[in-house]
Amino acid sequence: MPASLSDGKSPGPQPGSLLCSLSAHLLLIPPDRGRHHGKAVVTTVDKKIPNGILEEQEQQTVVLLPRSPSTSKTYFPILVENLEDEYRIRSADDGKLFREEYNSLPRGYTQGTCEEANKEENKEKNRYPNILPYDHSRVVLTPVEGVPGSDYINASYIDGYKDKNKFIAAQGPKPDTVADFWRMIWEQKAATIVMLTNLKERKEDKCYQYWPDQGCWTYGNIRVVVEDFTALVDYTIRKFCIQHQSTDGSKSPRLVTQLHFTSWPDFGVPFSPIGMLKFLKKVKQVNPSYAGPIVVHCSAGVGRTGTFIVIDGMIDMMYEEQKVDVFGFVTRIRDQRSQLVQTDMQYSFIYQALVEYYLYGDTELDVSSLEGHLQKLHNTYAPSDRVGLEEEFKKLTNMRIMKENMRTGNLPANMKKNRVLQIIPYDFNRVILSMRRGQEFTDYINASFIDGYRQKDYFIATQGPLSHTVEDFWRMVWEWKCHSIVMLTELQEREQDKCFQYWPSENSVTYSDYTVEIKGDTLSDTFSLRDLVLTHNQEKQMRMVRHFHFHGWPEIGIPAEGKGMIDIIASVQKQQQQSGNHPIVVHCSAGAGRTGTFIALSNILERVKAEGLLDVFQTVKSLRMQRPHMVQTVVSLPQMLYSARLQNTFVLNIFLNRTNKKKRIKKITLCSPYVYHVSPNISPDHPHPCSIKLCSTWFHVMLY
Repeated sequence: MPASLSDGKSPGPQPGSLLCSLSAHLLLIPPDRGRHHGKAVVTTVDKKIPNGILEEQEQQTVVLLPRSPSTSKTYFPILVENLEDEYRIRSADDGKLFREEYNSLPRGYTQGTCEEANKEENKEKNRYPNILPYDHSRVVLTPVEGVPGSDYINASYIDGYKDKNKFIAAQGPKPDTVADFWRMIWEQKAATIVMLTNLKERKEDKCYQYWPDQGCWTYGNIRVVVEDFTALVDYTIRKFCIQHQSTDGSKSPRLVTQLHFTSWPDFGVPFSPIGMLKFLKKVKQVNPSYAGPIVVHCSAGVGRTGTFIVIDGMIDMMYEEQKVDVFGFVTRIRDQRSQLVQTDMQYSFIYQALVEYYLYGDTELDVSSLEGHLQKLHNTYAPSDRVGLEEEFKKLTNMRIMKENMRTGNLPANMKKNRVLQIIPYDFNRVILSMRRGQEFTDYINASFIDGYRQKDYFIATQGPLSHTVEDFWRMVWEWKCHSIVMLTELQEREQDKCFQYWPSENSVTYSDYTVEIKGDTLSDTFSLRDLVLTHNQEKQMRMVRHFHFHGWPEIGIPAEGKGMIDIIASVQKQQQQSGNHPIVVHCSAGAGRTGTFIALSNILERVKAEGLLDVFQTVKSLRMQRPHMVQTVVSLPQMLYSARLQNTFVLNIFLNRTNKKKRIKKITLCSPYVYHVSPNISPDHPHPCSIKLCSTWFHVMLY
């Protein structure tokens, strides 16, 4: 057993530690799970239920094996050091053992009665007639005098790992139950709402919008005011101020935070558990210790809701007992609400999330704690004791490339369009061009959509155009309305062609249906800025495109300092604000190494600005799940992140320009090359300035 288990400490890596003695390879993500650019393969017809439609049962993508006539098989808790092996065993043979285990769970309404839910006055309050709360565990509202059934809502108390009634599992509100929903939030003193469905999925209503987009709205006796709104790539955070409209005005307002997970696909489960684990951590952070139960809902309040609750409980069990008992925990909470965790895919996803958490733990770093981590990463002990960048990067190099998901790029007709045969876009997120009439395979280009920090598909990572793919390149820029192109290679390096010149040196050049005209060309310290006009000759329309060409990357190695890269990132972001958030095209030669470094750094800087947090490991891991070989060497992104030097106040301002305006720094004074004095807002709470020691790295920055 690892030392961290035998001495009672946490079973996974501590925050910021990526170098514990765990398995050195990444959890393999099954490639058939849907993502936003590919339709998931559905192997069964959506099942209609006689008394309604179960929320996630429509999304079933695996034929369930016939249920065993006996459910007496015992599934014992799993020690965390055996968790990865157990996951692999259960996943074999298309998840046969997962299905068997899942089908052994108790089903149906065997643990109590649902008399209140079946009363005539309450039937219309149930979104699905066969998803009902038990009488013994239902949330009971304060009755309204003279209104039969006014104490009823389709919601159930659910225990956490050790905390009784830690959660309330609820259905997504209907138009006629929104007032009851907010009444429940008020009466239960809930401060956190977890939403795991979108309002519509597959053109079906899944949940009524129970909050105002802006301003305020009153639902029954509860007034709801929107205080704040933050949209990120996997989830959205909304903050509400709610107040009971009592006649005497004696009820004080309360703050309620809604965390809305938006990355659950219409079919199946999320492509990776990384987003869900980040989301769960945020839920734990924002929920105050004094608050009532956390309200969790999807549409029916059983499938995704149960999945979230089980992951939370099992992570807590990991820390407490160094083992997990998924089967036992699901069995127990199904005594409180039937059918929690609704499909075997959700059940398998729970295990996948737990393995991910055990192997890599919480790899986020607060900027203020980075200096100690950097010292650890840069130590130079003997090889047997070495804890450094190479070990951190080694875990990423062992990620399996999903070659079975590269079918389109490997078609004979498309092979010649690839500059490097090892770097092919995955089918699920490749950029698809419009098919030319009568010309097969003309929808392909070697390019992948890549998520940004706040927005899905914020980037397009692509190779440097070949002479015979230039027209496809400009067709992609036009069809996806791109206004920014970032180029990270020279046309030739070490006497080898790296990219075909796809813009004119002067005047204009035409590629089939597209004409590119150069309007301006300026050179800064490390990059050229070209203003181009792209014209669609058939449609007689034109569009401005700005071309950022970075010259600071040496032919061998990485940029000697990070300032130039930060400068170009800042310029690109400014251009995006002016032209709209259409995808940013980023390319080097193969569209992986330097391209991945640029995108990773952009996302990391965005998060540092917004949250004061960074996670290099998961950032690169996420990129490699979207395109193979992103960030190719140990000395590229880690070296740039951990060794580049801040050299002016402009760069520092990028870090200090936090979204929290209450903490915004007012004054920055350069005292020496690596030490800045910062004066915060002058107030009784902040009477003294504070120092920020930057040493020799970008991220030795204390954000207040």
